[in-house]
This record gives sequence, C-alpha cells and structure tokens, in this order.
Amino acid sequence: MPTRALAVYDGSGIDGSLYTRVNGWAQSAPHWLDELIKVWSALGLGLFALFMLWAWWRARGADSAVMAKVLASPVIVVLAYAVNSVFKGIVEEVRPCAQIPGSISLETCPGTGDWSFPSNHSVIAFAAAVSLWFVNRRLGSVAVLFAALMAASRVWVGVHYPHDVAVGALVGLLVAVVLAPVAGRCGPLVDRMRSGALRPLLGPGQPPLASPEYAGYGAPRH
Repeated sequence: MPTRALAVYDGSGIDGSLYTRVNGWAQSAPHWLDELIKVWSALGLGLFALFMLWAWWRARGADSAVMAKVLASPVIVVLAYAVNSVFKGIVEEVRPCAQIPGSISLETCPGTGDWSFPSNHSVIAFAAAVSLWFVNRRLGSVAVLFAALMAASRVWVGVHYPHDVAVGALVGLLVAVVLAPVAGRCGPLVDRMRSGALRPLLGPGQPPLASPEYAGYGAPRH
C-alpha cells in the first residue's frame, strides 16, 4: 500500500500511553459504571437533538435572528460532520483498540476503513453545543458540558485516542463559530417565512412587550 504524505496510520505515538491508562481505568471500573458510559457513548448524541428541539420551541417567541440560528444548528452539525469526514479520509488512523496490544473496547472495535481521527461523535456534539451557545448562553453551556462528556466517553469505551476527540471537538467548535453568526443574518428570511404557511412552526416572533422568559433568546431584558 503506498504511503501518503499526510497519513498517520498509528496514532499511538501521540498519546497512546494516556489512552492505555484510561483503558486500564475502564477495565478495572465497576461494571455498572462501564455500562452507563457505554450507553451514553452510544445513545447520548440524541440528547443534542432534544436540546435543538427545546431551542426551537423557545425561539418561537424570539426575534427572527435567533430563530435563524436555531434552524441553522442541525445544518451546521451536518457540515461539520462533512468536514470531519474529509480529515478521516486523509489521515486514515487505525483505531487504538485495533492498534494497541492489551486494549479492550467496551463496544465492538470498528474495522479497517472506519478510521479513528478525528472523532465523529466529538465533532457532532461540539458543533451542536456551540451552535446552541450562539442561541442561548445558558443552554449552550449545558450542551458544551455534555459534549465534553461525550468526547471523554469515546476514549473510555476504547475506540478513540484522546487526540481524536480533542481535534474532533476543535473541528466542531470552529465550524459552528464560523457559521452560527452568519446564520443570524438570515433573520429577514425567517421574517418572510413567519408571514406565510410556516408561521405555526416558527411562531409569531418576539412579542411587543417581551417577558423575562425570552431573555437570552433575542428579547430585550427589562
């Protein structure tokens, strides 16, 4: 197989010792803890979809710039995932559970072709969380905390190196930081959508006398 200039087939030289240490903790941890982290790692991304739904529900009473950011958040996640897929195809890093002797993964170790760097789970979680941070700081902060837990869980279950999840988090963050403010400029488009058939879904927008419940969602604070 020809070697590519950017190929990093074995990432163990970067932080393999840290991965091995975490993997050892996972092997010696109580069974219930491993099972809890395993379930979170496998299903936890659904929580970010619920966060987005909550943001949409609240943004129905917010100004159109806020609703535009909410509607853009799943698009930003998809674009971040696409960017990450390019990196995966360039680097082609072997999974640590397949590379490091003695390592044990709590879920089935992905086979050749399902590359390790960067972590898709981390990219999705952080792209969603940072997008929501631009909608509402409180919701975004909570989402970022869960995104960090998602990233850590991928190392704990044994399918990623720490640098996989760190770079994945960075990719998701950067894509969201670039695109979320751009989405906020699409408020006039949401205004037009709110005046048509989509009004029941998008809501009436910011009420004339904004109540405190809309604070952080584009309504003025009193």
